[in-house]
Order: sequence, then structure tokens, then C-alpha cells
Amino acid sequence: MSRIVYVNGRFVPFEEATIPIMDRGFLFADGIYEVSAVLNGRLVDNEAHLARLDRSLSEIGIRNPHTLAEWVRLEEELVSRNDLQEGLVYMEVTRGVAERDFAFPPEGTPPTVVMFTQAKNVSSNPLAERGAKVITVEDLRWKRRDIKSVALLAQVLAKQQAAAAGVAEAWMHEDGFVTEGGSSTAFIITDDGRVVTRPLSTALLPGITRRAVMRLAEENGLTVEERAFTVEEALNAAEAFFTSASAFVMPVIEIDGTRVGGGQPGPLTRRLRGFYLEMAAAG
Repeated sequence: MSRIVYVNGRFVPFEEATIPIMDRGFLFADGIYEVSAVLNGRLVDNEAHLARLDRSLSEIGIRNPHTLAEWVRLEEELVSRNDLQEGLVYMEVTRGVAERDFAFPPEGTPPTVVMFTQAKNVSSNPLAERGAKVITVEDLRWKRRDIKSVALLAQVLAKQQAAAAGVAEAWMHEDGFVTEGGSSTAFIITDDGRVVTRPLSTALLPGITRRAVMRLAEENGLTVEERAFTVEEALNAAEAFFTSASAFVMPVIEIDGTRVGGGQPGPLTRRLRGFYLEMAAAG
């Protein structure tokens, strides 16, 4: 069965899906995207993802083409049509199709909406058992990283550096401080068991999985500390991990070739992953 995707009001086979070359997402990366995980055929923490989508669209002046209920209906139909039990739903909204000009197109230009699914093992990823290795790279992104823009060239370059190094992720840094991963939120755990992650600002994306993991940590008696931490502090941490919609909670066992926490997934990180999996499975 062909994969079914959604393009501007129609569910169509993947092979038939097209976007005009004058789409501003293609020409200018003038658009927003969002990704929700699917577990047991159900969307995970989806309302928060759609709220972030709405905020990102508002920040760059694109009208949200759908209500919350409409987005959920479209996502659920896409999941059903593709019989997706585990994986991801990707959503993208661009400023639409118009003659190439840097200024916004005429008022009333309809936004482009694209959605597709990807089957992926998110709950029992083997990498979570052995732990991920990461490298650090300079953060080259623009200054509104809180907006989930489709302009991802800096992240592409960072992730390619990670792939070339044979590791799972790149942690970006600025002035010696870790900002976030190429497609994830960075966490460390201190020797006394505090869960540390950088506070929200325009310097990083407000991760949905980040928020859920912080809440779960506090509900289970762990101390969460929102503050910047340095690359050096990460290298010397008791444990480290990153979070995202596709990785959930991923233990980090090595940074720039230096073992973290003895080179194996730490006990608190394992607990946090377990808490998140329980939440996700409960719907």
C-alpha cells in the first residue's frame, strides 16, 4: 500500500504529491513545521505540539489554517490511512505560493499545508539501551531559535558533522555554554541528582518533550534546575541525556570522545525514560 500524505486539503498517494516551485517554503524557508510522535496508534502529547505550531506561526505572521480540532482530525485520519502504530506525524505550513519576492505575498494568499507520517521505532530504540554518543559544535543559527522554522541549514550541517563522526547527535554551544542539540534538548544530571537544562529564551526551542520530562521529574521527587551549563560541566556530569519527539529520553554516554557517567546509561536517565514511556503509552 502506498504511503498517503496530505497536501492542501487532499489525502493523496505519496507518489502524486507535488508543491509548486514558487512555494515560499521552497524559495525562502518561509514556513513552520511540527512533529508529533505516535505510539500504539495514538498521538503523544499532541495538544502541546499543536500549541507550539500555533505560536510559531503567529511569531512569523502566518495565519493558522486550521483550528485545534481540525488539526487533530487531520492527524488522526493520516495515522489511520497509513495504519501507523509507531512513528511520527510531520506537519508543515508555509506562507504559500506567490511570485518570488522577499516581502510577504498579497493579503489572502493561502498558506501551504503538508503532512506525512514516518514509521519509526520510538519506544524500544536500541540506542536507548546502549546510550548515544554526541559531539559539540558551534551554534551558527539565527537569533529566534524559539520559532520552529523550516530554515534548518545550520542544524543540517551540525547533524552531518555528527554523522561523519559516527555519533547520534551534535550539541551546539555558544560562548562555552550548551544551547541544545541539532534536533533535541540537552540535559545533564549532577552528582547530587539535580536534572539541569537551559532555561527557555529565544536562544532555544521550547521542547515539548523537554517540558513533559521536567514535569515528570518533579512529580517523582527529582530536583529540576533551569540554568545554562557549559560544555566542560557536561563532560564532567554524572549523567547526560537529550529529549525530542522522536528520541523521547535518550541517554548520552560520551561527549567529544569523553565518557559520561562511566560510559553507560545512568540510573536516573533510565528512570526518566521509563516515566515518559508510561505517560506516552497511557495516551
